Amino acid sequence: MGSPSHLKRLAMPRSWALPRKTTVWVTRPKAGAHSLEYCMPLNVVIRDILGLARSTREVRRILHMGLVKVDGRIVKDVRRGVGLMDVLTIGDDDYRRCILDANGRLRYKPISADEAGFKVCRIENKNTIKGGKTQLNLHDGRNIIVDDASEYKTGDSLKLSLPSQQIEEHIVFGEGTRCYLIGGAHVGSLADMTSYSVKRSSMPNEVEFDGFGTVVSNVFAVGSNPLPGVEVKA
Repeated sequence: MGSPSHLKRLAMPRSWALPRKTTVWVTRPKAGAHSLEYCMPLNVVIRDILGLARSTREVRRILHMGLVKVDGRIVKDVRRGVGLMDVLTIGDDDYRRCILDANGRLRYKPISADEAGFKVCRIENKNTIKGGKTQLNLHDGRNIIVDDASEYKTGDSLKLSLPSQQIEEHIVFGEGTRCYLIGGAHVGSLADMTSYSVKRSSMPNEVEFDGFGTVVSNVFAVGSNPLPGVEVKA
């Protein structure tokens, strides 16, 4: 039976930009907001990716001093996952956003203080709760309650202010929307949607762009919101 707190390096996701044959084990992020493929634990990010600590003990010391925030909130768990679109703040002026590069690897790119004040989240599904209100379930595990069920659809995105989580913008998933590719041959790039095809079968729905297409699960609507180091696909 595998350890709940560790993962063999040979079995870690391809999205983790770490060498596989240096040691046997690597820290496993706690189950929560993001899937294993789209997040890395704070211990690994601070120590191995950013090089701000030499050991897990030093990472714990940094966290317990309250110097690290994820999405504007102080975190003190070394296994807390930092995943796609999350904002990582270290100290007073080091802001980073988690994105995927052209090879599908998780990267933590520097951003400005203004960009650190918001986050774009994709609506994975929605359901009706007590009182007739609608709960939107977002890609990072957040749940947002809204009054109008018809206004928001699965695949749309929300621009949320951090850390208040107030909705600043509703990004509609449809023709002409700028999207971020999180899978497929064009992963890590931006492109404008030309059409959206809904399949009346068990086949996944497809999204068409200029010169290529992909399945809907690979598409993340971001609108005009910037992503650090990400270029628009020609």
